[in-house]
Amino acid sequence: MENFVVSARKYRPQTFRSVVGQHHITTTLKNAIERGQLAHAYLFCGPRGVGKTTCARIFAKAINCLNPQNGEACNECESCRSFNEGRSLNVHELDAASNNSVDDIRNLIEQVRVIPQLGRYSVFVIDEVHMLSTAAFNAFLKTLEEPPQHAIFILATTEKHKIIPTILSRCQIYDFNRIKVEDGVEYLRYIASQEGVTADDEALNIIARKADGGMRDALSMFDKAVSFCGTTLNYKDVAATLNILDYDTYFSVTDMLVEGNYVDALMLFDRVLARGFSPQIFVAGLNAHMRDLLMAKGPAVSLIEFTGTLVERYKQQAARCSEALLFNAISLLTDADGKLRQSSNQRLLVELGLIKIAGLGQKKNDEVGSLTFDTNIALPEIAMVAPTPKAVVQPTPKAVAPQPVVAPAVEAVKSAPQPEVKAQSVEVVKEVVATEVKAETQEPAPASAPRPRAPKSRSSMGVSINNLLGGTAKTATELAEEAFKAVRKEIDPASEQKIMAIKERWVESLMQSRPRQGVVFDTMTVEGNTVVVTVASKAAEDEIVRQKIELLNEIAEVAGVNGALEMRIILNEQIRVARPITLEDRLKHMVGKNERLLHMIEHLELDAE
Repeated sequence: MENFVVSARKYRPQTFRSVVGQHHITTTLKNAIERGQLAHAYLFCGPRGVGKTTCARIFAKAINCLNPQNGEACNECESCRSFNEGRSLNVHELDAASNNSVDDIRNLIEQVRVIPQLGRYSVFVIDEVHMLSTAAFNAFLKTLEEPPQHAIFILATTEKHKIIPTILSRCQIYDFNRIKVEDGVEYLRYIASQEGVTADDEALNIIARKADGGMRDALSMFDKAVSFCGTTLNYKDVAATLNILDYDTYFSVTDMLVEGNYVDALMLFDRVLARGFSPQIFVAGLNAHMRDLLMAKGPAVSLIEFTGTLVERYKQQAARCSEALLFNAISLLTDADGKLRQSSNQRLLVELGLIKIAGLGQKKNDEVGSLTFDTNIALPEIAMVAPTPKAVVQPTPKAVAPQPVVAPAVEAVKSAPQPEVKAQSVEVVKEVVATEVKAETQEPAPASAPRPRAPKSRSSMGVSINNLLGGTAKTATELAEEAFKAVRKEIDPASEQKIMAIKERWVESLMQSRPRQGVVFDTMTVEGNTVVVTVASKAAEDEIVRQKIELLNEIAEVAGVNGALEMRIILNEQIRVARPITLEDRLKHMVGKNERLLHMIEHLELDAE
């Protein structure tokens, strides 16, 4: 039985011309050999299996060739034959992973002194040089900087960042690229023709993508696929051999999701799990498939790493998918991919994501999906259907007369720029606008009665509507504030005296309905017609801002202020620090409020704790 040699060794390039995907490096090295401009130290760095050691061997053979041709070795002279037969004494390879001590470097330095017997240079190739210890690096510095004229060092590493700067500064650095999928497919096709193997483009494409830019990995997978499939490689058998999902799975599930058929999509996902694939693999593959479909919709199709008929297949399916669907699908899948590791029910998380994407496919039943990417909404209709809010009350010393303030708000909405309309989104926006305007402009309740807490979604609704209107319309809160200022134009000169007269009584009623705001307004001051309050956090400031108009109306009504009122909010986070922290401080704080507490402690002989 003939000895089998793996393809990675059998088809290792022997010339610069046969190196795959590193044209920028091979051209530079060939030119340096032709011109005789050889450095004494080189550093080859890049991912695994991209040709670092291969280029180092070709370079070592070429610089010792007795009859070089255009920077390439002739493979006929005695020096080339000895190198090809593995008996050359001019090339020394050292594995730094197992020879990383100072003593190993000392032995290397002794070898450097020996003059080559055949050829001009002694080449020392050190693989995985980042594995050398710091002491070994330092011992190597002097020799690396000023070696004998016949010595050339070629250092190879996959982790350049681990090499100390003093070594980097003494070398010419060459960065190797990941091998592109199309280059890998082309080289695999050449090897298949040499081995008498028939392979379709899809099968070779799967191998090249799975290799992730490493030709050695691609050749190892090629040998494995040939062992399983024989002399004919098809992409389904290759995918089964390499334990990866084939392209048909992702094309099929995408068609189901676009049609809104989540039931079949979930059944297909169940079959994928039954074949032994994890949810992470399925989600990552589907996410990459959606990304490639998005790239296939425009001039960015060159970013898809596919060859042959697969590119046309992606273009055909991309034509049936809207950009909105693809954007949302990628966002959902990316979010699910990040949560899978922490999820206790990974299957349910993926199924929920598939259902959401299928819902996006049903545009006629998913108004939220259309709102996300639909900015052509008719503003005139929204303004006309918005219900007329109740009047804002302007207080007087004896009686309160209602003052209409809605007109400026409605007019502001009507006068906003008006883009084109899409009927499928109008009704939803009408309902949202009507709800927000009603919530923002409702009549304030009496100070003594408990007030319901404002819904949390009020501020978010304002932002969403502003986005839907293209950023040209103001939120209902801003419109109400402008209307409030428009009604209260004059300033009451007695504002400060009136507000301070009712402060204690109003704060007491506020404490009963809204204690958090009561604490804030307990320390308020008045400067003319401006109410000044100090808060201890940004959250408290935002809450006061949201209810600013309501609170000012309430103060004006209780105090009998007829003119305009303003409010200034001061954020002072040091208020928290001023509170009692230690046990003694808390005790002093409590005794300061009630002196009888001190007598009780002394009478009962209690400790501070």
